[in-house]
Amino acid sequence: MPTDVVWVIEPAAFPERYQAFGDAIRAAGHRCIIWDDAWWSDGSMPALTANTVVFHGSLGNADRIARELDWRPGAFCSTAEFYSSAWYPRAARWLLHDSWVQSTVADLVADPIEVAGHLASDGKVFVRPDNPLKPFSGRVVQLEGLTREALDYGFYYDDDSIPVIVAPVRDVRREWRFVVAQGKVLASSGYLADGRIATSADADTPIKLANEIAAELAAPDDVYVVDLCEVDGEVRLIELNPFSGADIYACDAKQLVSGISAAVATAN
Repeated sequence: MPTDVVWVIEPAAFPERYQAFGDAIRAAGHRCIIWDDAWWSDGSMPALTANTVVFHGSLGNADRIARELDWRPGAFCSTAEFYSSAWYPRAARWLLHDSWVQSTVADLVADPIEVAGHLASDGKVFVRPDNPLKPFSGRVVQLEGLTREALDYGFYYDDDSIPVIVAPVRDVRREWRFVVAQGKVLASSGYLADGRIATSADADTPIKLANEIAAELAAPDDVYVVDLCEVDGEVRLIELNPFSGADIYACDAKQLVSGISAAVATAN
């Protein structure tokens, strides 16, 4: 393991998680630096090129760090690899959606029945952005009379050519998050998406599937997040997310720090 792993964390992103996370980083003997958004504008970005650096915080900062800074590894946020359309095909056997189409906000709104009518139940479908930076949140919409504004156009984004994934509506029950590195699950937590509330992750079936996905699916990044859910009595894969911009919920902070620090040591 490197003698100096520098963790740069952004407490404002997930304020309820960071006390335990920072404590675990320091307890492991690593440096913990608190992120400051002003670094982008005032020229005071820490010079950490000689260090092994791991960022965790907001998705926007994770993406920008991965693209613009020479920190290594910096942020685990290989954004292009997390587009749903990039990994859906190779994850088809585990995926929540048996069928889906890729479109754009503009094309879907222009002719929703033509684009997605075959996927609808009671005239409704599920729509999510293809982009993992999530310019809007996934939601169930009524196809008839669908507007751009129903997909948050003009609020979070103003380009209606952004790609979206359209799929049948599924009745999702429990949800779980797993952090994966080097083909292994490092830590896990249950969660409630509404309100970002952490719950226990003590069910056997989800961890079995998470381990299978971690071992068999081509990894989108060295460290990443697997989200699973219960639907119709089965456990299925909801999505993959960049670790550096993902809520860790009740994942064991000590396990995360130890496992990720070991992973970056191997990579270096």
